[in-house]
Order: sequence, then C-alpha cells, then structure tokens
Amino acid sequence: MSKHLILLLSLTLTSIISAQNYYIHAGRLIDTQNGKTVTNKTIVVSNGLISSIEDGFLTPNNSFELIDLSSKTVLPGFIDMHVHIENETNPNQYLKEFTDNTADVAFESVGFAKTTLMAGFTTVRDLGGIGVNLALRDAINAGKIDGPRILTAGKSIGTTGGHADPTNGMKDELMGDPGPDQGVVNGVDDARKAVRQRYKNGADLIKITATGGVLSVAKNGQNPQFTLEEVKAICETAKDYGMTVAAHAHGDEGMQRAIKGGVTTIEHGTLMSDETMEMMKQYKAYYVPTITAGKFVAENAQIKGYYPDVIVPKALEIGPKIQGTFAKAYKKGVAIAFGTDAGVFPHGQNAKEFGYMVEAGMPAMEAIQSATTTNAKVLGLSDKIGVIAKGFVADIVAVNENPLENIHTLENVIFVMKDGKVYKSN
Repeated sequence: MSKHLILLLSLTLTSIISAQNYYIHAGRLIDTQNGKTVTNKTIVVSNGLISSIEDGFLTPNNSFELIDLSSKTVLPGFIDMHVHIENETNPNQYLKEFTDNTADVAFESVGFAKTTLMAGFTTVRDLGGIGVNLALRDAINAGKIDGPRILTAGKSIGTTGGHADPTNGMKDELMGDPGPDQGVVNGVDDARKAVRQRYKNGADLIKITATGGVLSVAKNGQNPQFTLEEVKAICETAKDYGMTVAAHAHGDEGMQRAIKGGVTTIEHGTLMSDETMEMMKQYKAYYVPTITAGKFVAENAQIKGYYPDVIVPKALEIGPKIQGTFAKAYKKGVAIAFGTDAGVFPHGQNAKEFGYMVEAGMPAMEAIQSATTTNAKVLGLSDKIGVIAKGFVADIVAVNENPLENIHTLENVIFVMKDGKVYKSN
C-alpha cells in the first residue's frame, strides 16, 4: 500500500476538527451492502464518520445539526474508476498542449475537481495526466480546495509511438525519444523503471496503455502495444510497491496480454471477445466500460474540426461499440467496475453512465453497487467507503427520486457530503 493511500485512508486533523455532527433524516436509503432499499432512517454522523443508523426520524440534541432528506433518496457517495481530472474535451485541446503552462492546467483542474464532487462523486481514480493530478490530490486531502478523494496514476505508461507517448504527432524537433521518466518504455528494464518512477513521483496506482487509443494522434486505435513480458514486469513491480495496474485496451490481443500479465482492471474493452470475457472471469479482472466516453467521441467525431483527422475514423469505429460490449460482458458474468473516462466528455456528467448501463441490461441496483461497493473493493477501501453503515466514512449523497424507478435522477444530485462535511445542499 502506497504512503499516499495510507494518508488518504485517515481523515486529516483539519477535517476532524472542522467536521460538524449531524442527524440526517433519510426517506429512502439505498443499502448498497445488501442490495435493498430501506425507509425512514436517521443517519448519525460524528467527526466525519457514520456513528449509527437508527430507525425512524430522531430529534437531534443541541450538539447535532439536522439535515432533512426525508423526502429524498440517500446513497453512498459515488466512486468513478476512470477520470482525467486535469483536462476536459475541447476542439483546441491538442493546441493547448503547446500553449498552456503547468500552472494553467492546475488552475483548470481545480474547477473540474469541484464539478466532479458536486455531481456526487466523492472518490475518483485519475488514470493519467502530466502530474498535476498528484498535487491536486494532495491539495484536496489537505483541505485547501474542494474535490473528490483522488487516487491517481500520475502519468500513464505506454510504448514508443503508443497511446501514452506524449510526443505523438509532433514534428521531429519536438518528438525526441522520451523514456521511462516520461512514461515511455521499451523492454522489461524500462517497464520496471517506469513503475518505480511513478512510485517515486507519488502515484497511488499504475496505468498502462495496452493497446492503441482513439484520442491519441496515431493511426491505430486497437493494436497491442506491450509484450506479455513487459506487462508482467510492470504488474510484478507494481505489486512490490503496493500498487495495482489499470490497462487501457480496445483491441482483443492487447487485452489478453494485459489480463495474463496481471492487471486489475481493463478500461474500455471495446473489442473484447468471448474468449477474453472468460479469461477476465478466470483471472478475476474487472471491466471498466466507459460507455459515456464512447458515445461522446463518436458523436463529436461527426463535427468537422473537433478532432484531428487521424482520430475521426477511430472514434467513429470504436465509440459506438462500447455499450454493446458492456451488455455482452455483463450477461457473461464479467465483474463490472463503474468508470466513465470523464474529461473525454465534460466533467460533472459522470452519472450518465448509470443510464447507459441500465439501458444495456444491468439492473439499477447493480449499477449503483458497481459505483459503490464494487469500486471500494477494487480500491482496497471496502471497509471505508461505498456503504452507508456504522464506522464508514460519511460520504453521502441524495437525489430527488428513487433511482431504482428512474435511474436518470442520479444525474441531478441535490446533496453532497464528503468526510462528514457538507459541500452541497438545497
């Protein structure tokens, strides 16, 4: 377990001192642990933790403040396993790489972080940026800015010319030959060094780009880009340092190498075959679909000039297929972890993913569990977050309607509490 994750698991002294004590009247409470809804409960929150769940609507004493959600549905804060908190889709985003300074990226990321939290996502896994995500995580943990709890990969690891090569598409004078420090590896030794560099930089986990990608300035969006030996070296080294590995993958061969190599999650999984789905189950890997991102890029690829020309055919081919792959994987019993790829589409719209999952055949309760109990388990935080129960961190959100009847109500979160602090309330 990384030192940063250990720090994240405990409430900071500042947050404990500033946290108030609350009685929350919950008209409907989604019990994600048991997959059921209970009614008319009082959630007692003290010093950032849930101290008890009581039957009925209790009257608080003078040391507790009442929050009346008696006409609302109350749920644990959502967890998104795939975001890019440093940036957001923009027709000029490829130019911004040459015009924005690190400080510009940092200032923008502060707004994206707050937008994400206000949408009810109290924990996110950031899967790649330029390293601002590390400082953002620390600033949020220190209470300097508002945002979700972040576990971050720092800079993704790719291969020369691969999806995470930061110099793709540049002219010769700028392209150079980036190496492990920049997250570009070729061979087992490079692979191990890149993981250790991520650890040194302060990452919580590792992200690799096991295949080509849609939005990189490169021709192929699905070819395998690591050898099996490289993936194994990355996963073994990550395990030594208490980190898990997430693998971006669209093509089937790259997915199979990633799964055999020991990754914890497959991101996107667009062209996943039946054989690979069975392999996912065998190796107990999780599938993070990111349906929302697929739909967004396919739609915007039809707008002339939104993406560079080399990206358009990839977006049109890959994007529309993700929801269908998800539907098939769910029916086959592949473990599903909720993730959206927010940043590829506007931050704060993460909850659209719930609707797409339900539309594809997953029951609403299971979709909610994928974004709470399942994700907490994958993160190694199943005794801390993802459930509203005694002893858990007080990450609590509320919506107007019953999401089991109208899943789209999750797109309009009206109350947000994180670590026992209220960030949004009407």
